[in-house]
Amino acid sequence: MATNKKKISTSIMPDWSQLPEELLHLISKNLENYCFDVVHARSVCTSWRSAFPFPSSLLRPSYPLPSLSLYPSKSKDLCTLEKVPFKELCTIEKVPLFLFRVRAPHGDAAEYFIGGIGRDESDDHLELPSPLQCSVKVKIPGTEPTLMNILDCQILSLGHQYRMIGCIPKDCGGVSFLPLNKEGEFVVLILNCTNVWLVLRSAEMRWMELKELSTAACRELFTFRGRFYASFFNGDKFVIDPSSLEATPLTPHNESNFLVPSGNDELFLVKTDFPTCRVSRLDEEAGKWVEVSDLGDRVLFIGGHQGNFCCSAKELPQGCGLTGNSILFTLGRRNVTFPYKYGVHNTGNAEDDINCWRSSMENRVMILNKYSPVLAFQVER
Repeated sequence: MATNKKKISTSIMPDWSQLPEELLHLISKNLENYCFDVVHARSVCTSWRSAFPFPSSLLRPSYPLPSLSLYPSKSKDLCTLEKVPFKELCTIEKVPLFLFRVRAPHGDAAEYFIGGIGRDESDDHLELPSPLQCSVKVKIPGTEPTLMNILDCQILSLGHQYRMIGCIPKDCGGVSFLPLNKEGEFVVLILNCTNVWLVLRSAEMRWMELKELSTAACRELFTFRGRFYASFFNGDKFVIDPSSLEATPLTPHNESNFLVPSGNDELFLVKTDFPTCRVSRLDEEAGKWVEVSDLGDRVLFIGGHQGNFCCSAKELPQGCGLTGNSILFTLGRRNVTFPYKYGVHNTGNAEDDINCWRSSMENRVMILNKYSPVLAFQVER
């Protein structure tokens, strides 16, 4: 009889939905620091879903703006857009950006997805099967959207991007958003394919045309330490002050150079001369670039439609193929690449300079998708 009781007791799973509200409150206080823990908690049952608010870090704050379609692009004068109907408004959305590491088809590889994530508008209006919210929808161009179980994922936050929603100029080439203070003031800088640069300050809510910076198309547009940075395909690079809107040329001038911000901490310049490259860090006080051979635990990603960015390799498991102090180029026509490392010796030529960054020829990387909205790749060990 005792044996039967033991079998019965061990086969009963705890009903987490029956926890008292005060215990749920204690649990919620310990989940505030990581949004996906909250997502997992909301997946336990319907009552937990109601008890845990959707993570604010996954929401997409939006900022309504005057219509860009009404701007007289041929005019050099400023224009004020007043009493614009709601249907003519456009918005800027702040989109959280994450790196997901998922289980690869075989054990000797790791797959990664990098892209924005947001909440489905029907999130609270559908009866979803259990687990309720432990998956995200992956949309890769040319394929059907698929659900990815995030319980099996390793997830790293990469900050956020800003995207135009609604009334967008045709072939818009880029947009950048810069919060100015805690009072909610901001500056928006936008570029279209005809090299018309438009700027809007929240204090005035009117579009102004910025003088042409370069004859080439813009390749990178981002913010770093309270200023705009723009890089062009001909090598031109500028830093733009949000108050005066003055653009200062940034040296060195080279079309094969890439700017990579590391949050608001450091800005790196990757000078490419394939098959080698060199990396420098911006010393703002001295006003110069300082060459470096060590990126610490950082992995620099260069060439994706999500822009150039970096993440920490410390949070990735050992042996996953992406280690610190490395660079991964996802640009180009080829879908096979290798992480770049400093001081690679396996060139086969004793005369080759090893005091640079070069393809390590280890841990082959297969680029599964390089186009917006998701960068997908597989690292093989």
